[in-house]
Amino acid sequence: MNPEEILLLTPLEIRRLLTLEDCIGAVERAFRMYGEGKTTTPAVLGVHLPDGGFHVKAGTLNFGASYFAAKVNGNFPQNRARFGLPTIQGVIVLCDAEKGTPLAVMDSRDITSIRTAAATAVAAKYLARRDSRRVTICGCGIQGRAQLAALFCVCHQLETVLAYDKERQTASQFVEELEDYRSDMKISVSVVTDLAAAVQQSDICVTCTPSQEPVLGANDVHAGTFIAAVGADNPHKQELHPALMAKSKIVCDILEQCATIGDLHHALDAGVVSRSDVHAELGEVVAGKKPGRRSKEEIIIFDSTGMALQDVAAAALVYEKAQRLGSGLRVNFAQ
Repeated sequence: MNPEEILLLTPLEIRRLLTLEDCIGAVERAFRMYGEGKTTTPAVLGVHLPDGGFHVKAGTLNFGASYFAAKVNGNFPQNRARFGLPTIQGVIVLCDAEKGTPLAVMDSRDITSIRTAAATAVAAKYLARRDSRRVTICGCGIQGRAQLAALFCVCHQLETVLAYDKERQTASQFVEELEDYRSDMKISVSVVTDLAAAVQQSDICVTCTPSQEPVLGANDVHAGTFIAAVGADNPHKQELHPALMAKSKIVCDILEQCATIGDLHHALDAGVVSRSDVHAELGEVVAGKKPGRRSKEEIIIFDSTGMALQDVAAAALVYEKAQRLGSGLRVNFAQ
């Protein structure tokens, strides 16, 4: 490609280029490199508005070539109801981190969804019980679908899926779309209306909602459960009660980021945990610097606020594949 050309990639092209399995591998590699101290610390900037907000996440990775990526996402939970638009919209700018040259601009929606689910899969690989069979998905939108698909990639004994959403029709549609899993994998899938009762029966729970108050409390989770808390990505969002955080082993994607915008943030404010109570960052576990699950009885929470290195890894993967296949539109900004 001409060094003055920038590759533009649309959502359709992203979906053709980025597979969940490949993204899980790339995200695991990114966490490992971060845990080994082989990357710079990723950065995040948030701008909050009455009906949503914007965040900018940026970082660098060396995946053979050295890449920098910055993602600008708007997150407006009422978009679909108000305007018929997606909740999340944005772009990722990928650059050569050695020369500073812009390489690509790509839609961020599918990359955000897939890389977020990929992080949960990596966390489940190290933190969930290997015999996990029942999962509750709390929040049955686009992210809930991606989360479940990612779990199927690493949790091979799953046999029961319980779907919960505050909008029952959303959960019902989620279940209907899983018909292929039912027939091909003999998976039992059902809608539930009592979240606490469902989680008490589950080995894994993923919360991926825009909630601003706890959806799970300390008494809603039994011993041995793995919880991926995905929804809290700004200081106003919260999915887990501080008392649940206090009784669990906490693993963060990025400690300082979770302390500012994750469920950890609320537990710290409540005074029930301190930073020193956090067991590890996921990168430390993946790199083997700290242990993952030590017993079948531990309740382990993965506080997932979205690490910029996930975006860099996914964007680099998409860019390199697009280059090999000749995908996308090439634009010369110098002219």
